[in-house]
Amino acid sequence: MFAFAYHRPATLIEAQAALAASEEAKPLAGGQTLIPTLKQRLASPSDLVDLGGIPALRGITVVQDLLVIGAMVRHVEVATSPIVATHLPALAALAGLIGDPAVRNRGTLGGSVANNDPSADYPAACLALDAVIVTDRRELPAGDFFTGLFETALQPGEIVTAVRFPLGGEATYEKFPNPASRYAMAGVFVRRGEGGIRVAVTGASQGGVFRWGAAEAALAAGFSPAALDGLRPEAEEMIADIHGSGAYRAQLVAVMARRAVARLAAAR
Repeated sequence: MFAFAYHRPATLIEAQAALAASEEAKPLAGGQTLIPTLKQRLASPSDLVDLGGIPALRGITVVQDLLVIGAMVRHVEVATSPIVATHLPALAALAGLIGDPAVRNRGTLGGSVANNDPSADYPAACLALDAVIVTDRRELPAGDFFTGLFETALQPGEIVTAVRFPLGGEATYEKFPNPASRYAMAGVFVRRGEGGIRVAVTGASQGGVFRWGAAEAALAAGFSPAALDGLRPEAEEMIADIHGSGAYRAQLVAVMARRAVARLAAAR
């Protein structure tokens, strides 16, 4: 690693000040991406601002019709929370599929959405559930927050403080994980509610998480796995790497979507 100054603020104001003191300062959440990047000497921040000591960034609550989860809540807490299991069980199930126990005990919701890895799980849930990402400066709908591969609408020094998930309707998540990393090679989150049907896909596209409009339209006409027969994303737009071709990932998306729809249809 390169040398850096380490800060562990106790309040959000202290964190903001530490980040503002240097253009090269970086916030540290769970460190599941940043720490390996530092070890490989691919990043050289002047300062690391550890957000783990800020109580205001933790907590899981229900406020009216919203599930509000603090940015520094760890994956294992989402997976095992009775509140999440009661009000949004699909999100608890998704969190339980992230990585392995070591990753789930260190990684955080805020760190995941801020990093926007194209194979991360939470962005699909945020997009399908029409979640709002709350920062220390503003509130952003998920559709405006995720802007591309490893890209978000976050400005320099801006800190994710919480994510608000609207409640109501039914949802489920189906994932085909890479057997080594447990990252999604294709993950499909399907929600059906008063606002219609939303299908969000992660792990497959070169552009990162996306809503699959063709699947949403087909399911709006008839909610069943058969409605998706013959549908799959364009292979040319999918990731092609040592783990699989674009056509392979497109097929995985189609299969995961059918499984998700079948699960929801069977639950009624």
